[in-house]
Amino acid sequence: MKLGKTLVLTTLLTAGAAFALGTSDAHAAENYTVKSGDTLSKISIKFAGDNSLVDSIAKENNISNVDMIIEGQNLTIDTDAKGNTTVTPVQEQAAPAQAATPVQETAAPAQQAAPVQQAAAPAAEASTPANTSSAKEWIAQRESSGSYTATNGQYIGRYQLSASYLNGDYSAANQERVADQYVTSRYGSWEGAQAFWQANGWY
Repeated sequence: MKLGKTLVLTTLLTAGAAFALGTSDAHAAENYTVKSGDTLSKISIKFAGDNSLVDSIAKENNISNVDMIIEGQNLTIDTDAKGNTTVTPVQEQAAPAQAATPVQETAAPAQQAAPVQQAAAPAAEASTPANTSSAKEWIAQRESSGSYTATNGQYIGRYQLSASYLNGDYSAANQERVADQYVTSRYGSWEGAQAFWQANGWY
């Protein structure tokens, strides 16, 4: 009789210990509903004070990507898993991307071209009129009274040049041109021609 009581008591104690152990295990796992802004790292810190439960929570709840959980998702948290696995804290927030340096869009102002000087150089002064040389005019007045159409035998025009000198062109321009050539080649200048005329009565 005494032995039977001992066996019954031992059995009850063993069962009680097993029940107590089961109860303890049951309390080790907790349910948690994911809230907005939660991450496994944050949840692990809530239950364990650090990131040590991240891998355990992911494994327990078949989460393949530890960075992706959904608001309202129910998770089983095994708090006894703390310390079993050393987990590197998950970087929850990526470093903000460095803003690209703005491209300077404003083009450098085009260098203004130097203004083109449009004013043309003054045209060469008109041919010197016949009367600009006082000596030339003096001779013209003595020879023909200044007339381009005066004639005296073979001598023609304002300066009474030989017709052969004018070569058939009796225009005023040709008379001026030929007279200048004649005087320059013979006397060097109209002043020289005037001096000769005053000494001889012709040139």
